[in-house]
Amino acid sequence: MINFELKKELAVAALTSVLLGLLILLVVNTAASQRPEMPALAVIDPIAILPDFGAISNIDVKKQQFFDYLEDYVDSENQRLINLREDLLSLADMSQNDVAFSQRETRWLLKVAETYELDSANFSDVELLEELVLRVDVLPPSLVLAQAANESAWGTSRFALEGNNLFGQWCFEEGCGIVPRRRSRGATHEVKRFDSVAGSISAYFNNINTNQSYKYLRELRADMREEDQQIDSMVLAFGLGKYSQRGDHYVDEVQNIIIQNDLHERDDDISG
Repeated sequence: MINFELKKELAVAALTSVLLGLLILLVVNTAASQRPEMPALAVIDPIAILPDFGAISNIDVKKQQFFDYLEDYVDSENQRLINLREDLLSLADMSQNDVAFSQRETRWLLKVAETYELDSANFSDVELLEELVLRVDVLPPSLVLAQAANESAWGTSRFALEGNNLFGQWCFEEGCGIVPRRRSRGATHEVKRFDSVAGSISAYFNNINTNQSYKYLRELRADMREEDQQIDSMVLAFGLGKYSQRGDHYVDEVQNIIIQNDLHERDDDISG
């Protein structure tokens, strides 16, 4: 009788323990389902900081460091343009052979035209490709590096340090950049701020390859292409007269930087 009562009590205790466990599990799961979801971790872009070239006291070393630092960015942008140009030339060959473009190819062509500020409505496909081939092309590193040195005071200007702007490029929306301290009364432009050096260089290339002010430079480049010549930065510099109010004097400055720093040596393998 005693054993039977003991077994009964043990069975009740075990059942109670199981039920209590289930109840606890139910409460925990219910609470978890009612908690707000944790927000996803924000993806933070790396902060691009221009090296402190001003801290280098030796002028020759500073120049070398400046050119070496930027050259990889310039080469990368030129390679991107070479690849894009090859795709355009492939479409141009198709067009000349009366091969119709697929919908995907047409969409891609219109997107490139938009990037290079061409209104496709004003061109046939053949004309659009011809104009894009003029615009989508490389720039000699010597020319890019010389302009960067001139415009950014060898990477030490306020705009270079605060906004990664190595080429003095402007923007015209309030808050888009850095307000120049000596901006004329009534002027609204700002010096554009870039998130990275790569962004500054890409924007510079796009400016030279699209802006009407540099049409002559693009024509000079196309003439060298037509003659199967190396693209010469000293010749292209003549197309930069409108880049600065200094006009021809600015062209001289850029050419002198190229000569004095032997920048032509950095122009290998850019023909594309």
